[in-house]
Amino acid sequence: MKTIILIGANGKMGQAALTGLGKHKIITAGRSADNYDFQVDITSEASLRKLYEDVGHFDAVVNTVGVCEYANFTEMTEEQWMSTILSKMMGQINIVRIGQEYIADKGSFTLITGILNTKPIPFAIADATTSGAIDTFVKCVAFEMPRGIRVNSINPTVLEEAWDVYGEMMPGFEPVPGKLVGKAFERSVDGFITGQVIFVDA
Repeated sequence: MKTIILIGANGKMGQAALTGLGKHKIITAGRSADNYDFQVDITSEASLRKLYEDVGHFDAVVNTVGVCEYANFTEMTEEQWMSTILSKMMGQINIVRIGQEYIADKGSFTLITGILNTKPIPFAIADATTSGAIDTFVKCVAFEMPRGIRVNSINPTVLEEAWDVYGEMMPGFEPVPGKLVGKAFERSVDGFITGQVIFVDA
């Protein structure tokens, strides 16, 4: 049994991840102090460092959060771009950059991206761009990770459980059940792969 920090456990993607990680000890973290074991803001280096120090020993970090702004490219402001970059991209990079100092030997990081960087839709340019950046990050940083630490990303299409929210934005897409996405998280945490983008698409 591994000790896993799951960031964003209460969200739809976090719940999907939980379906594949049930045999492990799960420590939950999120922005709300009331709903999680620990509070964390992934856009803050100090907050991430405090999380890792407060948890102590852990074998894996699974992230399922990343704020994205949606707008037409011609109308997006720098503030909207930076909001997405600081969360979806730099927030996740810092999960690994800072976390590698604290995680156990041969531990793993699993990050979240999304299908829109390969199947674009209107208004999602910031999401697509930062997802592509993280997929590239895990492919490259895997060669530099110390102590046998692994890093992968999960790149899913829209969840069945979230279709009522996102379905109208994604005509022609086929949603997948959260349990199937949970298998991808399980493969990342319990397998031996590293530097991989695990696609989950219909």
